[in-house]
Amino acid sequence: MRDLFNRLSDARLVRYGLASVAALAIDMGTFLALLATGLAAAPASALGYSIGIVTHWLISSRAVFVGRVAERGPDRTRQKALFVGSALVGLALTTLIVGAGELAGFDPRLAKLVAIGASFAATWLLRSRIVFRPVG
Repeated sequence: MRDLFNRLSDARLVRYGLASVAALAIDMGTFLALLATGLAAAPASALGYSIGIVTHWLISSRAVFVGRVAERGPDRTRQKALFVGSALVGLALTTLIVGAGELAGFDPRLAKLVAIGASFAATWLLRSRIVFRPVG
């Protein structure tokens, strides 16, 4: 319990959570708009998540992992590629969970909520430990 409290009090995790909320707002808005047009839930979820990826990079690289962003050049390109890789893990989880939920007869919005939690945990671990690991 104490370890959980220490993690929650980590300012970087709080900033990451806020960045995730912003990206999620764009993701969910896109997802719901695409559902309203009649697009199936899984591709609507994938498209919404993809737009959220761009939002998350912009916020993460400028406000969350300050001091851990590589300088321009090959190191920065590698970091961006790792970020996209972590996002693809989240995208795969999201798409699989929403698609499976829809096939099982669940409301796709409920499946999307489950996917949000799984994706958040996976991408936080990948980004904090691999993508934006401390330099030096």
